[in-house]
Amino acid sequence: MANKRSLKHVINSICEELFTECVAASLYGAGANKDNADALLFSIIRLQEDFTCRVCHPEPGMPAKKYYRSLREKFAMQVNEIVDQINYL
Repeated sequence: MANKRSLKHVINSICEELFTECVAASLYGAGANKDNADALLFSIIRLQEDFTCRVCHPEPGMPAKKYYRSLREKFAMQVNEIVDQINYL
């Protein structure tokens, strides 16, 4: 990533897409459980808040390049988990 602003923009865009897909899956899916969908929507919002906050406040003592690489990897893993959960709605 070029800078913090572009990283936060990517995080926000991905979370918006996840939120939209989750709402669509809960509305149009066959037998979607409302409680599971609500919990998933809440987890998407928390994911977005957590990672945008972590972009602004890096861990002290850790090299910036290593920190942001780790941040992107952790974000990608959690996004993949949420996509799997959306597929099971």
